[in-house]
Amino acid sequence: MTSEAITVLGLGNLGRALAEAFVRAGHPVTVWNRSAAKASGLAATVAGSAAEAVAASGLVVVAVLDHQAAQEVLRGVDVRGRALVNLTSGTPGEARELAEWAAANGADYLHGAVYAVPQTIGTDASSIIYSGSPAVPERWREPLALLGKVTFLGADAGRASGYDVAILSGMYGLLGGFLHAAALARAGGIPVTELTPMLLSWLEDLQPALTTFAEEIDAGSYDNAESSIAMNRSGVATLIRATEAQGVPFAGLDALQALVDLQIDSGHGEASLSRVVESFGLVSQGLAGGQQEDRQ
Repeated sequence: MTSEAITVLGLGNLGRALAEAFVRAGHPVTVWNRSAAKASGLAATVAGSAAEAVAASGLVVVAVLDHQAAQEVLRGVDVRGRALVNLTSGTPGEARELAEWAAANGADYLHGAVYAVPQTIGTDASSIIYSGSPAVPERWREPLALLGKVTFLGADAGRASGYDVAILSGMYGLLGGFLHAAALARAGGIPVTELTPMLLSWLEDLQPALTTFAEEIDAGSYDNAESSIAMNRSGVATLIRATEAQGVPFAGLDALQALVDLQIDSGHGEASLSRVVESFGLVSQGLAGGQQEDRQ
């Protein structure tokens, strides 16, 4: 591997871990952060400005707080001829916006979503999905591989963020469910440490059902219902009564029941539970209609 210069903009927990991975591999690394003190102890050149840092390297990795911060850091900076790899969390639209800005300013843009905690950057436990300019992962394949497993999803810069927000929504939904389960366990005098192995075992058993649901959703075919909406409506309603009786109601269950009810009210009670995904579109249309009425 050649020791090509690399720049890292942002030295929060993630940014510092990225810089350290490049340093360990022998790359000359230039860093910039609003607070230069964050670079203390890091074997890298500390630039006096973001513009100076970008000028130092062909590969520039951005890891700041949010999309607005990324815009502010790059505003007015000469990025011509640079490969910009943005690992800042944001929406698909925001990723595409930065990609358009980069292209207009002579840079190649790659957007990434990190699936690792900072401590695992550069190990087998780290993986990063990317989308955007194909030239970047081709030209800078080896440095990017230092950070974790590389998966390239195509030229649409927003695609990686599209995956990311969907995956994170699933993650936070799972965490919310776990915390509610823990609250129910405590209310019933059950140690959470005893509940958790049983919960994990049940979640593992659900994996085949999720795979089936995914196939049904992609095909738009919900007729072969092993788990119907009507049957699950009864189960959710019972669970809501039980949680209220134990003094730990959860708005997430109420929201799920509302989505289920939309399908039953539309005559789809005997369809597969996966058909509830269509309720999100109905809710969106309802919100759009309500906003339109407010403007009239």
